[in-house]
Amino acid sequence: MRNKPWDARLAAWMVTPLASSTVVQPNHFTSLRLLTGVMGCWLFAFSDQINSAAFMIVLSNFIDHMDGELARIGGKTTRFGHLFDLVSDGIVTILLFVSIGYGLSASAQISNLIGGMLAGLSVAFIFHLRYLIEDRVGKIGTKQPGLGGVEAEDVLYLLPIVTMCEGLQLFLHAAIIGAPIGAIIVYKQYRSIIGGS
Repeated sequence: MRNKPWDARLAAWMVTPLASSTVVQPNHFTSLRLLTGVMGCWLFAFSDQINSAAFMIVLSNFIDHMDGELARIGGKTTRFGHLFDLVSDGIVTILLFVSIGYGLSASAQISNLIGGMLAGLSVAFIFHLRYLIEDRVGKIGTKQPGLGGVEAEDVLYLLPIVTMCEGLQLFLHAAIIGAPIGAIIVYKQYRSIIGGS
């Protein structure tokens, strides 16, 4: 538990009372994660409620930890559940950047949509490579860099601050630069694993 990120520790604490439940299953949390994430993306793309959208994404990001923690604590892990979780993560994260780009392109430039799509495609490539790495060497091969109980993906918890400070355009620009760089780094990691196998 001490090696887990802070959000995963909180999620584990919250779902522990549900470990023996036959009613609440990990896939219920995965479905809720997908629903809230897609709703947040829809709000970014088609409404001016960007603060609500950011909150939905943060909620979705946190719920994402609850399914895995419940599966581990309650001995409810399944291959389908794991794949459902991975697909849900991919859908929400890819759509996030595309929907932000689409929403910003309506009020600014079409380049925002193109940039959002570039970031989204880069994220899709990262998810695909991480799946291949996990399939080859196990989950340990896809561990994200972290510091002090915070992982790289936890930057999404700052999204409400970004929207409240009207920094969504800057956030998108950072993603347009950062996501392809991340894809290159993961691709090199994948190549080293394939070469070392």
